[in-house]
Amino acid sequence: MTNKFSAPMTYRDAGVDIDAGEALVDRIKPLAARTMRPGVMAGIGGFGALFEVPRHLKEPVLVSGTDGVGTKLRLAFEWNRHDTVGIDLVAMSVNDILVQGAEPLYFLDYFACGKLSVDTAASVVAGIAKGCELAGCALIGGETAEMPGMYPDGEYDLAGFAVGAVEKSRIIDGKSIAVGDVVLGLASSGAHSNGFSLLRKILTHANARPDQELGGRPLRDAVMEPTRIYVKSVLAALAEHGNAIKGLAHITGGGLLDNVPRILQPGLAARLHRDAWQMPELFTWLQQNGDVDDVEMYRVFNCGIGMVIVVPADQADAIAATLTQHGEQVSHLGEIVPQESADAPQTTVV
Repeated sequence: MTNKFSAPMTYRDAGVDIDAGEALVDRIKPLAARTMRPGVMAGIGGFGALFEVPRHLKEPVLVSGTDGVGTKLRLAFEWNRHDTVGIDLVAMSVNDILVQGAEPLYFLDYFACGKLSVDTAASVVAGIAKGCELAGCALIGGETAEMPGMYPDGEYDLAGFAVGAVEKSRIIDGKSIAVGDVVLGLASSGAHSNGFSLLRKILTHANARPDQELGGRPLRDAVMEPTRIYVKSVLAALAEHGNAIKGLAHITGGGLLDNVPRILQPGLAARLHRDAWQMPELFTWLQQNGDVDDVEMYRVFNCGIGMVIVVPADQADAIAATLTQHGEQVSHLGEIVPQESADAPQTTVV
C-alpha cells in the first residue's frame, strides 16, 4: 500500500503539544506544593485527588461551589494581565461556600485553550495557587485542555471548583435572622469578577485608556484588582463569636439588591443606608461615564461591599472589631426591618 503522507502524522501536527502540557505540569507542581494542608492524601499527578474529611468535626457536612471569572477574561487578553485572574477564580468559589460557614479544604481548576502557552498558563495557575494560599485551601488537582479550533489564539477559559466542610450544627442559613438585626458590610477590593460586560461597555463608550490615571494608579490596575478573599477573617469571627453570625451574603452577580435577599426569610427586608459606606472611585467613575442610575449600579456591581454579614444588634460592635483586627474594613450598612408587602423589595438602599 502506498503511504499518502510524506511523514507520519503526530498529535502536534493536529495542534496539541503534549510536551508543552508536561512542561506546564512541572511548573505547576511547586506552586501547588505551597498550598498543601492537613487532609491531603494525594494531589496533582494522579487520576484523582484524595482528601480526608476533617476528623475534628463530629458531623461534617461537605459544601461545594463552582464558578468562573466571566468576561473579565476579555480584559486579561486585551491588556495581557494573566497574573491575577487565578485569584479571582479561587475567590468566587471559596467566598460562596464560606457564606454557609464552611472552611474551604481543597480546590480544582480547569484551564482550556486552543494552543497552550506555557508561560501564560503558568501565570494563571500561579494566581490560582496564590488564591488558595489566601483561602487556606489546597490546590490538589485540575485539568489543562488544549483544544485546537475551539478558542482563538491567545485566549482561554477558566473554571474552578471548591470543596469545604462545616459542622452540621454550625451551618449558616439565615433562618434565625430577625427584625432589629444589624447588617455589616466588608469592603470589596474593586469590581471583583462581576458586571464586566457593562464595565467593558463603559470603557469603550468613554474611550478609556488602560494607562490613564484613576485614584493615583493606572485604570488597568483598578479594574483588574483581584477579588478579595474573606475566608480567614470570617472564619476567625465565626470561631470567636459562635452562632451570633446569623447570615452571610457574597455580593456577586446581582449586586447588593439581589444577593442579600437570598439569606432573608419571607416577611423580612434589609434597609441599607447609602451614607454608611464610601463608594470607591472606580464605581463613581463607572456610574458617571456610563450614565448608570443608582438602582442599576446596586444590581450590577458590588459598589464597594463584597460581603454582607447579619448579626444581633447587641453584638455588632464586637463582631465588627474582630473582623477589623483581621484586616477587614467594616461598615454598619443598616438593619433588618419588616418587609412592606409580599411583592416589595427585600433589599433597599436609602
